[in-house]
Parts: sequence; structure tokens; C-alpha cells
Amino acid sequence: MKFARESIPFVLPPAGLAILLAALGRPLWAAVAGALTLAVLLFFRIPRRTLEGPAEALLAPANGRVLSVERLEEEPLPGVGPCYRVATFLSVFNVHVQRAPCAGEIISSDFRPGRKIAAFRSQVGEVNERHATVIQRSNGDRIAVLQLAGLLARRVVGYARPGDTVSRGQLIGVIKFGSRVDLLLPLHYEVQVEVGTVVREGETVVALAIEQKAP
Repeated sequence: MKFARESIPFVLPPAGLAILLAALGRPLWAAVAGALTLAVLLFFRIPRRTLEGPAEALLAPANGRVLSVERLEEEPLPGVGPCYRVATFLSVFNVHVQRAPCAGEIISSDFRPGRKIAAFRSQVGEVNERHATVIQRSNGDRIAVLQLAGLLARRVVGYARPGDTVSRGQLIGVIKFGSRVDLLLPLHYEVQVEVGTVVREGETVVALAIEQKAP
């Protein structure tokens, strides 16, 4: 199994402590430090995923439980909206890497500093630290992934840069410990999940494109 490179600063201290305690003849405490090292490493694991659904399907960008599904009438990001927002909550037990929900070109990739209030609160998207990645599909649809810091999250990291081309399921970022990821999608998509659905990044189908209805 692979691990995100961002895990290194968090893994080295407890790993070094485990080695030191073992050398000092403290096997029990060394085992505790070793277990902590493993637990932290698992937060940043990059598991193998099998892409599901038809090519036009949008896959979950994050691993966790769907916190809310709502329609936004106002434009949440420049060039994106009105849209549906599917919010996924990541606990400390979920995978912390994020994947592209679809293939396309990166139109924007912007970091915004902010607060770190609890990820389940409604105003998180407006006030918390976040990284917004907007992907434009070959048909012109724009899909956005918002990585949001939470109460325990120390930093959100986006990998993609404007002009990059990404494939569906490709790694596009990581959140350092539990938080929330929002998927923004056009209104001519049909959401396939509901509040409480457990999703796996790069695997679970979240939405399918449907024909645009005439006004």
C-alpha cells in the first residue's frame, strides 16, 4: 500500500520515539509509540480503488459519510453555479487523500486561509481554510472539489494546478487529519447518494449526467 508524502512529518516523531524507547529497554512504551506511528500512517494511506459506473459518472472525491446534499441557487465559486453540493465528512478513521471525480482540465486551483471550526457546521465552506479545485470536462461542464479544514485538520493540500489534465480517480490532494470535502456539480446531474451514505473516493458513483430539461 502507498502513503501520501505529507505523512512524513507526522510519522517520523513517534517512529523515532519508538526506536529510542526500545533502545532504552522500554518495550511496552515502545510498542505504544509504534502503534501510534501505524495509526498516523494509516490516515495517509492511498488504497487501490476500482472505478465504477459509466464514463460520465461523477465519483466520490473523498472517503467518508455524506453529511448533506443541497441545491445552491447562488454561485459558490466564480464560474460555478447554481449547483448541487454534496458534502462528505471525513473522520480520523477515513482515508485522507482526495481524487478527481471526473476527467478534465484544471481551470482553477485556489487556496484560501481561514478558520478551523467543526466540519459539520453549516458555515464551514464560507469561513474555514479551504482549497478549491475546478475541473472542466470535455463537454464544458465544470465540477468543483472543495477541501475544507475542520476542527482537527491542520492543513489542506491541493496537488493540481491550472492547465493540468487529470483523469477520473487521479489523486488531487490530501487533508491532514479529519475534515470535510464538498463536491459541486451542475443542476443537470442526478445525485445518486443521500445523507448518511458511506462513500469511497475514486470508486462510489455520486452523480450521473442527465439530459438538460427544457424550461
